[in-house]
Amino acid sequence: MTLEESKQSVIDDFSMFDEWLDKYSYLIELGKKLDTFPESLKTDERLIKGCQSRVWLNAEMRDGALVFTADSDAIITKGIISLLIGVYSGRRPEEIASDDFAWIEEIGLKENLSPTRAGGLMAMIERIKELARNEH
Repeated sequence: MTLEESKQSVIDDFSMFDEWLDKYSYLIELGKKLDTFPESLKTDERLIKGCQSRVWLNAEMRDGALVFTADSDAIITKGIISLLIGVYSGRRPEEIASDDFAWIEEIGLKENLSPTRAGGLMAMIERIKELARNEH
C-alpha cells in the first residue's frame, strides 16, 4: 500500500463514525493492538518531549525504510501514536520527511483533542519527521 493509500484508508476509517466518542473508541482499539514495546526501549532518548503523557518512539532502518515501534502510558495517546506509526512505519525516510501530514486535519483529530493532547500530537508528528530527516 502506498503512503497515499494508507492515509486515505485512515480517512475512510474515520469517516465511518459520526460521533467523536466512536472515533475515540476506535483510537483506543488501535492502541490495544500495538505490539508489545520492550521495557529496555523505554529510555529518555525515545521519550517524546512535549507530550503530557509518556510516549516512547523507536525507529530503526530496515532495507531502506524506517520502522517505528511505540508505546504510551495513556490509552488515547497510545491510539494516536498507533495511528501515526500505522501510516508511516515501513516508509522511506524522504517520503516521511516530505509529507505534509494534512490527513490529520482531514480526519479532524487535532481539533477534537484537548489542547494538551493536541500539543502532544504535534510533538509526535515533529519527532517522526525529525527521525526521518536524520536518516536521509
